[in-house]
Amino acid sequence: MTTAAQPVLLTVEEACHALHLSRPTVYGLINSGRLRSLTFGRARRIPVAALEEFVAREMSGGEPHDAP
Repeated sequence: MTTAAQPVLLTVEEACHALHLSRPTVYGLINSGRLRSLTFGRARRIPVAALEEFVAREMSGGEPHDAP
């Protein structure tokens, strides 16, 4: 039996679903630098690791390392 590979990159919609947040909230987090993302042409993708980092940082009350 073959199992499907776990995704490494998520669409914004998938990230919204995973975080239980709205699309404008997720884009706000991306634009503020609190949630890392990648852009391929017009496609925005969010690494699963970035979601994990975001949640861990929020739980610890910390700021991103590259915050102004």
